[in-house]
Amino acid sequence: MATHLDCPPADAGSLRGIDAWWRAANYLSVGQIYLRANPLLREPLAPAHIKRMLLGHWGTTPGQNFIYAHLNRVIRQHDLDMLYLSGPGHGGPAVVANAYLDGTYSEVYPQIGRDEAGLQRLFKQFSFPGGIASHASPECPGSMHEGGELGYSLSHAFGAVFDNPGLIAACVVGDGEAETGPLATAWHSNKFLDPVGDGAVLPILHLNGYKIANPTVLARIGHDELEQLLRGYGWTPHFVVGSEPAAMHQAMAATLDAVVAQIRQIQRDAREGGVTTRPRWPMIVLDSPKGWTGPAVVDGRPNEGTFRAHQVPLSISSTSPPEHLAQLEAWLRSYRPEELFDEEGRFRAEWAALAPTGTRRMSANPHSNGGLLLRDLNMPDFRDYAVDVPIPGVPGIGDTRVLGPFLRDVIRGNAEQRNFRMFGPDETLSNGLGAAFEVTDRQWQATTLPGDEFLAPSGRVVEMLSEHQCEGWLEGYLLTGRHGLFNCYEAFIHIVDAMFNQHAKWLKMTAAIPWRRKIASLNYLLASHVWRQDHNGFTHQDPGFIDHVINKKASIVRVYLPPDANCLLSVMDHCLRSRHYVNVVVAGKHPAPQWLAMDAAASHCSQGIGLWPWASSDQHDEPDVVMACAGDVPTLETLAAMSILRRYLPELKVRVVNVVDLMKLQSPSEHPHGLDDDDFDQLFTRDTPVIFAFHGYPTLIHRLTYRRANHDNLHVHGYREEGTITTAFDMTVLNQLDRFHLVIDVINRVPRAGERGIYLKQKLLDKLVEHKRYIDENGEDLPEIRNWAWSAETAGMLA
Repeated sequence: MATHLDCPPADAGSLRGIDAWWRAANYLSVGQIYLRANPLLREPLAPAHIKRMLLGHWGTTPGQNFIYAHLNRVIRQHDLDMLYLSGPGHGGPAVVANAYLDGTYSEVYPQIGRDEAGLQRLFKQFSFPGGIASHASPECPGSMHEGGELGYSLSHAFGAVFDNPGLIAACVVGDGEAETGPLATAWHSNKFLDPVGDGAVLPILHLNGYKIANPTVLARIGHDELEQLLRGYGWTPHFVVGSEPAAMHQAMAATLDAVVAQIRQIQRDAREGGVTTRPRWPMIVLDSPKGWTGPAVVDGRPNEGTFRAHQVPLSISSTSPPEHLAQLEAWLRSYRPEELFDEEGRFRAEWAALAPTGTRRMSANPHSNGGLLLRDLNMPDFRDYAVDVPIPGVPGIGDTRVLGPFLRDVIRGNAEQRNFRMFGPDETLSNGLGAAFEVTDRQWQATTLPGDEFLAPSGRVVEMLSEHQCEGWLEGYLLTGRHGLFNCYEAFIHIVDAMFNQHAKWLKMTAAIPWRRKIASLNYLLASHVWRQDHNGFTHQDPGFIDHVINKKASIVRVYLPPDANCLLSVMDHCLRSRHYVNVVVAGKHPAPQWLAMDAAASHCSQGIGLWPWASSDQHDEPDVVMACAGDVPTLETLAAMSILRRYLPELKVRVVNVVDLMKLQSPSEHPHGLDDDDFDQLFTRDTPVIFAFHGYPTLIHRLTYRRANHDNLHVHGYREEGTITTAFDMTVLNQLDRFHLVIDVINRVPRAGERGIYLKQKLLDKLVEHKRYIDENGEDLPEIRNWAWSAETAGMLA
């Protein structure tokens, strides 16, 4: 077991300063949880000085303060560019306290000054109405990610150091957090880190033994087993174990010096010596008591070193024991605040001087405010990749396969800047984006064997069969000022629902913080979607991620359903250039008809929604019905239905409306992209039946349009949770999204269809029976389905 308790002692003056900083940070942390007045205990503590509601998490905080104080020293001593990521994110008092001590907090919030009045404001605002949250929140300078949910810190740390060769991300991993799936998998990220072109991650596993009410797994397996586990993950663990401050300061200082030396040696060997073997990066296990330096016993029960220290160790209210107030005062005075703060309430200069300066301060590191570093991508002209569409309906090779060369050249055009990457769970080729490998490889540090393809120590594509890691890496990459794309099977993007939640909340909060700068958008490309998962079946058929996304603030989320390749090119160009959004793009990879030439596609996408005159038959009259569609397969089935109507019910006046930007359907009072009511009514009318073919769950369209005048006449066809291994067309039939069901719905809702409509309906019902019989016998769709091509005059002829 690697320890450094027996290393030569660090400079006594340095350790004295580190201890003073640690005590000051602990004092500020306790003050944030408890105090609303009397911040420096100038008078005996009284009930009037205590907050009415006591909120916050103490248990992890002193350990994080200890780590932060020691990292300050190595940053100064070794001139490091270092980020601090708080995995146990509820330790918000720690990140706030340290940002205040190094001066950054008062720089971005001048009203929280570095004096007694500022201290009182600092304390009162914490977990207080109108104040700040109890976790490592966006309001705190230096905070790198939303700390309200555990599990993502190590993934974000690796994303932060990709293409940042001079950066070290010090990532505190809580031992409770280490039990989450994303964090448990994130240990493998070291197999993807290039010691030449990337920076380094220093994980610090904070082994303090307990979660809210239970012991943690890693604290109860013994150090030998834990060391074997971490070594098995490919790390070199260094243990710092104990509770006596002086010995722990000495051990941590020695350990950090050793670890920094190892990181620099690894990088030197790779960058100067040409060493290509995968390194065993160092990490630290800090084994210290939960609630360290807090009350040892409360109400006769052990507190420090137990789960009872997790949140607020001492309750203080009109119903709590009166001795709690005296115990709190003794706890606060144990940090000797009179040694730490001068008469004006300022952190004494001799201790404040121990902080790094300028942007070397972890709370002021520009990588934690990535918009400061963000540069525009060098973008090719998406029009250069256009599909030739002389007439609507020409065959296509698959929309994402057209997009692939465009993304290839985005990678090529930004190779020198090294600020664009694609992430995906082993699906870049499967999703039709293989053109990227014409200019890059997958980044991979583990063993390669003959027959492997596109693997190299450095690459612009990063793939691991973990949606959590792909999402976390990309988020860390974006948060530190770069650009990227996450491509994934549509059904399995749900795995990152909670991660998306937290990132969307981060974007929403930071958009309202003046000193935070906007970052590049989080871009999802969902391919292999619900309507073309006939070979994988029901497990792979779920379009519900867009429902989940639309729950978030309208200022943040965008959803695009391009109907063909040229529209996909236009949409993706827009998304990659955008800032501070979550963009969800759903597109197919299978051969499909192409509808719009590039100029028309670009115009259509810029509007987000539009009437397609070439497909409509109502040019000189009010429509009898509006056929609307959103998504590539719904567009195909709508146009196939339209051709049937033109052939068999030519007297009907039918309007075709295509939706690319789903948010156009909402009222402008609910989403900034929403059409105003007059424009919406012009497209959809106020009283005409609307048959809407939609990519996802039908209820979503109703939710988006419930305020519209014609909502009662809106009839949506979409995914009805019916699926299996079957033919592509049968998937639409099972969910009544197919052309035949769409036409039947028109006949049922448009009186003008008359007797001819009744006979056509019977023909279509017979055709559905024939379809079922044919696929069961032949295992493929009817020839007239497989060979269908758009023609306004003849394409709808039924055999």
